[in-house]
Amino acid sequence: MAQSIETPSVVQKKSSVSYVLKSLLKSKTGFAGFLIVIIVVLVAIFAPLLAPYDPALINPTKMLKPPFWIEGSDPAHLLGTDNLGRDILSRIIYGSQVSLLVGISAVVLAGIIGIVVGLVSGFYGRWVDMILMRLVDSFLAIPNILFALVFLAIFGPSVPTLIVVIGVTNWVAYARIVRGETLSIKEREFVKAARTIGVKNSIIMVRHILPNVMSSFIVISTLSVASTILLEASLSFLGLGIQPPTISWGGILSDGRDYLATSWWLATLPGVAITITVLGIIFLGDWLRDLLDPRMEK
Repeated sequence: MAQSIETPSVVQKKSSVSYVLKSLLKSKTGFAGFLIVIIVVLVAIFAPLLAPYDPALINPTKMLKPPFWIEGSDPAHLLGTDNLGRDILSRIIYGSQVSLLVGISAVVLAGIIGIVVGLVSGFYGRWVDMILMRLVDSFLAIPNILFALVFLAIFGPSVPTLIVVIGVTNWVAYARIVRGETLSIKEREFVKAARTIGVKNSIIMVRHILPNVMSSFIVISTLSVASTILLEASLSFLGLGIQPPTISWGGILSDGRDYLATSWWLATLPGVAITITVLGIIFLGDWLRDLLDPRMEK
């Protein structure tokens, strides 16, 4: 008895390494996104080895040095220095660690909450679905940025707090998507057959329904990492996110906003890093959507 939306041949084909690699190489934007994400991840992992300087090292004799392509630059600092003489390249490299940590951890937390709520709501329906969906509507009525500002103002900005607040505010999107998928999948023959032979509801949800909603979850979660990185940068830029001495791209942006007229690179270069990273994640998410969508099978 089939236990998947797709036919076994399609599942086997789409799960093979050769098919994935062929699809990735065929997609120019997907391959570009994959390379960008891999590079950013490797930079974050090996930041202590790649950074030429201690990102917190202050050097008053080398303040506001421009990047290497501008006259007056210092060859020892390829991307210049900030108002305290700290190396911009080193700070951008170390900033990738916090951005990825917050982005991935918050999405994992939001995904776990959303999957549980969506599965339970869609599977049981009736009053359970009504209560959980009203809870979802309540969260949707509050702007995420407002909720985050209030939460951070009460508990104080820190990496763990930021992860929790972003995760708690973003789970509703996963819940609605998983609920919709569950409502459709629970009416399929293999789920009805499992119920007929007395399989427990919890086992049906975990073994039969959850694997069939994971493709949608993977696509949405990949794209959500990009929006989470932007939200973290926005909060840090406003002074309510990651606080010094912890380095984040949003914090570097905030430090450089007062020098845009004279030392534009202080804010521009970390902004470029954020833009490239977010675009890479979006490109990768688009490719994953095409790869995992059974309707794209030709």
